[in-house]
Amino acid sequence: MMAQTSESPHAARERVSADERPRNRHERHLAGSRRATREARPGWTRPPRIFEPSFSGVGLVVGALFIAVSLLPSLLPRGSVVQGVATGVSFMLGYGIGAAGHAIWNYLEIPNLRGRARTIVAWVLLGFIGLMLASAIWGWVGWQNEIRHTFGMDDLHPTAWPLVIGSGLLTAALVLIVSRSFRTLFRWAGDTLDRWLPRRLAITLSTAGLLLLLWLLVSGALVQGFFAGANAIFSVRDTNDKAGVEEVTSALRSGSPASTVEWEDLGRQGRSFVSSGPTIDELDGYNDGGAREPIRVYVGLKSADTLEERAQLLLDELIRTGAFDRKVLIVGTTTGTGFLEPNGVDSLEYLFNGDTAIAGLQYSYLPSWISLLADQQAVKETSQEEFRVIHDYWAELPETSRPEMYLYGLSLGSYGVESVLSSIDIINEPIDGALLSGPPFVNLLHNELERTRDAGTPQWLPTVSEGRTVRFTGEVDSLDAPTSTWGDTRIVYFQHGSDPVVFFTPTAFYREPEWMQGTRAPDVSSTMAWFPLVTGWQLLLDLPAAGSVPEGYGHMYSVTGNLQAWVGVTEPEGWTDADTDALAAHLEERVVEQRTLLEQLGD
Repeated sequence: MMAQTSESPHAARERVSADERPRNRHERHLAGSRRATREARPGWTRPPRIFEPSFSGVGLVVGALFIAVSLLPSLLPRGSVVQGVATGVSFMLGYGIGAAGHAIWNYLEIPNLRGRARTIVAWVLLGFIGLMLASAIWGWVGWQNEIRHTFGMDDLHPTAWPLVIGSGLLTAALVLIVSRSFRTLFRWAGDTLDRWLPRRLAITLSTAGLLLLLWLLVSGALVQGFFAGANAIFSVRDTNDKAGVEEVTSALRSGSPASTVEWEDLGRQGRSFVSSGPTIDELDGYNDGGAREPIRVYVGLKSADTLEERAQLLLDELIRTGAFDRKVLIVGTTTGTGFLEPNGVDSLEYLFNGDTAIAGLQYSYLPSWISLLADQQAVKETSQEEFRVIHDYWAELPETSRPEMYLYGLSLGSYGVESVLSSIDIINEPIDGALLSGPPFVNLLHNELERTRDAGTPQWLPTVSEGRTVRFTGEVDSLDAPTSTWGDTRIVYFQHGSDPVVFFTPTAFYREPEWMQGTRAPDVSSTMAWFPLVTGWQLLLDLPAAGSVPEGYGHMYSVTGNLQAWVGVTEPEGWTDADTDALAAHLEERVVEQRTLLEQLGD
């Protein structure tokens, strides 16, 4: 038997290396060409490390410019952490633009400035941007306090700067790590394909494939996971009650022993709605007697299995409580959580001394900013079905004895109201009016009305067709500004110039919004300036804070503003401006008392 000889590791490597060597002149030429190409582009063959302390000089300069612009004010006052996030992301946007622009410049082999010319240009740019940055840092606290004074908020002090800097650095670092991680991933994919494909084709295919994969991941698993998590969290919250909520006993309220709707099925906001509002004693006390107990009916998501069944149940509740014998009937569309704004509904009940009926139908328990993404179709379908069922019944009643019918919606609720305003039923049997408060930027009818407004009127307070049907107002009552006769059906949009929910627009990333041009709303800073990308990002950051400012600003609509709007929509007989002022003062005091009580209860 022949003895087997073992091959040493070194000999094995030499054999494999020899096997892989090019065997002819053509293979040697190809190998040499690829090696030369890769050596000429070391940045492609070795993806940059994620944490390497290497930065683009041009990127840093442009990033500094974006920092300065990010310190300018936007619609709402910003706290230290929010400002830090705004600045950190803005810096990275500028850095990315500068670095990418410089890379493209070099890729196109455009000659760079050299010598004395380069030095002069660099110093001029650095000096200009340095002055801008210094001016912005110096002015930031003052600009923020200007808005805070307008809003009636406490001053911000220079001691906020450490938190701004810390949160800004952390945000920029996180964005840098994520962006470099993606860059490494894309280059790894390109390197892998580059072994078998031409370089440009490898880049194209790897980039397209990864973008498609990331899109599927984000739009699929991540989005579905986000909504599933939100549903899990807020469905539990929907079972809990606000502080001070007690089960109702009045037969004029849904959820009472006389109601066909179970108390537990109303949802968090529904239970709060039917258990609150002015009592008959409070109404009598203000209006010197003659009050009626307001009717409030509500149907929750759990009250019936289908939308059609829930809408019919709501109509049954209206009939049961005698709602069609009242002076005024409000068909309300709730916000995403099922909320009906107390400032909007309480003021109406005082205005008509309780001779009212208000109906609400829940379609979600998610906050409006999530519902804005997830429930646009749900709010449209719910509003249309709710209106159809109630309007069909109302239209069959004698015109002389049926109640006046109005639509009401705040925020996403106004989106639902707009879907009803285009109904053919309204044309055949017109309602009396509608109040839409804080209409979000997705409202198509609202956007169209602003676009086609009368010449010379601002976007934040437009006049449309001389105000014959639709009028706009803010905290300062502007409903009488149009001089034309207001028609029988009166529609009012109640909005604040400082409300980002209304005036955010994706086009702000690349185009100056119209509401920033010319005369601005009284609650919008004159210092606010538009800058590509940064202003859009600032407005996007304003959205979550829109409900965290004092009433009368942002997305917080005051009881006085709501009362003024209702007076314009309903035109109560014999009502005067003095009556509005007196009731507004009373309602403002009541709001303060209720807020104090809720704070004591820990809500």
